[in-house]
Amino acid sequence: MRIQNTIVVLDFGGQTAHLIARRIRQLNVFSEIKRPDASLKELEKAKGIILSGGPNSVYDSNAPKFNSKLFSLKKPILGLCYGQQLMAQELGGKVEKGKVREYGLAKLEVKKSNGLLKGLGAKETVWMSHGDKVSGLPKGFEVIGSTSDCENAAVADLSRKYFGLQFHPEVTHTPNGLKILENFVLGVCSCKQDWTIENYIEQKCAEIKKQVGEKNVFLLASGGVDSTVALALLHKALGEEKIYALHVDTGFMRKNESSAVGKELEGLGFGNFHVVNAEAEFFEAVKGVVEPEKKRKIIGEKFIEVQNAELRKLKLNPDEWLLGQGTIYPDTIETAGTKHAARIKTHHNRVDSIKELIEAGLVVEPISQLYKDEVRELGEELGLPAEIVWRHPFPGPGLAIRCLCSDGKEENLDSFNEKAGAIAKEFGLKAEVLPIKSVGVQGDERTYAHPCMLIGEASWETLEKVSTKITNEVREINRVVKLVNPPELDSIELIKADLSRPRISALREADAIAMQKIQEHGLMKEIWQFPTVLLPLKTNGGEAALLRPVESLEAMTARFYPMKAEILEEIASEIVKLDGIGAVLFDLTHKPPATIEWE
Repeated sequence: MRIQNTIVVLDFGGQTAHLIARRIRQLNVFSEIKRPDASLKELEKAKGIILSGGPNSVYDSNAPKFNSKLFSLKKPILGLCYGQQLMAQELGGKVEKGKVREYGLAKLEVKKSNGLLKGLGAKETVWMSHGDKVSGLPKGFEVIGSTSDCENAAVADLSRKYFGLQFHPEVTHTPNGLKILENFVLGVCSCKQDWTIENYIEQKCAEIKKQVGEKNVFLLASGGVDSTVALALLHKALGEEKIYALHVDTGFMRKNESSAVGKELEGLGFGNFHVVNAEAEFFEAVKGVVEPEKKRKIIGEKFIEVQNAELRKLKLNPDEWLLGQGTIYPDTIETAGTKHAARIKTHHNRVDSIKELIEAGLVVEPISQLYKDEVRELGEELGLPAEIVWRHPFPGPGLAIRCLCSDGKEENLDSFNEKAGAIAKEFGLKAEVLPIKSVGVQGDERTYAHPCMLIGEASWETLEKVSTKITNEVREINRVVKLVNPPELDSIELIKADLSRPRISALREADAIAMQKIQEHGLMKEIWQFPTVLLPLKTNGGEAALLRPVESLEAMTARFYPMKAEILEEIASEIVKLDGIGAVLFDLTHKPPATIEWE
């Protein structure tokens, strides 16, 4: 059975399109995210179209360009927030700045409970986040729901099956948001619930065969869940003889990982597989580099150099091969892979040379529209063992982006310390802003700001409150961490450091301890991902290691994992004994305002 029903979500920026698509798949209907300027040919097979929210104003000169001809398709359309305003303006209505900005919870008075709002109560809790509003409706539209500050909170042209909501049904803060989306997808669009992993496999295999044709696929296999599931799907679609998998040992892998990957993939029956040790090349390429984006780009380009060198050694004709990758959708969002998404980080699968190959149609990415939980479900359906399917995500550049570097130059942090210290003092804690920076994501934009270290004892609930208050009120801070071991520090000093072998070795051992301990305590599924990070901060005769366990469903948002005190102390006490490590910190920050990784 092939998937016959697709809802297309046009992405106008931020992460709302991502959340909408996730929610629709919960209804067992396939959703696909496309650029706002997608051609009519790309949209004509959709059962319905959703215009996502976004950070712009529709009347701004830099507002995203979109294909206004989509209204000629006579398909059901739902505009959300920015999408509602765009539809209203395009169809003859009026949009202007609101006298009152609505952020947070609001009460929607349902005025017409058929169609989009069918089955809802007279009053519904909804989540608002807007400054602009639709002040004049296009011809044919009527109000079907209002809040005290937004008369046109829900509007409809029932004859054309056009709907607009100023609030966000895709977020969990709108309790009946999924019901509203269900009314649109199943009711208005008459979609059949035929999205299953089994159907996806059948359809994707057909697409892979069509794209690859007479060519073959050369896949870079890290051994992580994404690349392994991509390999298994390509194997099912094309057969073993048309695939060659290469694992590159960059020198930035986890302890004993490269040898384990080779044995695992060989045991799974992937015969055309090779491991190449390129450690010396990668260390030389990043020697002296401290800027995180530059590190990512250098490593991404080096992957391609190593791949091309292997192709030459194997005497494989480049004209007969496509590049296979295990990229998933969150990777694309965070690296600005969709037109109006902000770049949070450069994913190694999205460096310039890869983008050129993608534009030329020379890259196969069989799971690029999936989220991590769907990738795992797909892996199980393809028969991969649980230890691979439930392996924690590990970045392509590996420990290289978990080993922070520095030129050793400090800036004056007195004013930040004063602000953060005053907040921490309210809760009986001390605070010190650290002289390093890390990547964060706030308002769907990339930040590069300081972490603040808390010193003292408090409950996880209190620490969470302090973390949230500091990152909300001190814009120069995007993370808050806690000192775990030792309980006090005599001093902490920024040092000059790059990606040296001794630093990576110390980090590798610390990471191995953390992963071993959570396996022993049965936390591999409970904790979504557990980066261990090395910070170029000298204290107690070594550098500071940091633990970053998080809970998440799809990696677009995440919560720091409140680990039991005895387990945390067990991990920290082992790590602090390692050569080169002088202290252990714990990251208390959610995503947003921080990212899961520090770089």
